Amino acid sequence: MKNKRKKRKAGGFIRGLLETGLFILAVLLLTFIMSKYVIERVRVRNHSMEHTLENGDSVMIDKLSYRFRDPKRFDIIVFRQRGTGEELVKRVIGLPGETVQIEDGKIYIDGEEIEDVEGANAPEDAGIASSPVELSAGEYFVLGDNRVESIDSRFEAVGLVTSTRITGRVFFRLLPFSRMKIF
Repeated sequence: MKNKRKKRKAGGFIRGLLETGLFILAVLLLTFIMSKYVIERVRVRNHSMEHTLENGDSVMIDKLSYRFRDPKRFDIIVFRQRGTGEELVKRVIGLPGETVQIEDGKIYIDGEEIEDVEGANAPEDAGIASSPVELSAGEYFVLGDNRVESIDSRFEAVGLVTSTRITGRVFFRLLPFSRMKIF
């Protein structure tokens, strides 16, 4: 009788360990899939998006939506810089098929001045956009909100951003907690 109870207890213990192990494995697998394909936390590493996003802010990016739709004007995106692979955070200004030009601190899309986002300062240096810049299919013109300090599509170091370089869309500022915000 005692041997049967010991076997039942041992069997229940082993089954419990297996179930717990499978649960932990499923959680780890789900976490990996979510961070690889759905949502990722990214730290802002410069001052180019101030005052919308500050250096050191942690933001959550949606990596899934651009698989079903294209970025829209004024979306805040994360993309990989050519050559270095560094993740940069900027705002989409020009869309595929459009022509972007910057004159006297004003941004023109297809010859029409656009109303810029609130809080963004006027670009002092138009860079390559001093002449009309035509965007091909899958190309985006991006600017930082802090246009005085931002290195963005106006400059060769960043250039036009292709859809293949875009990691995702910023949808939430997580940290600091005092400035949490949904975008």
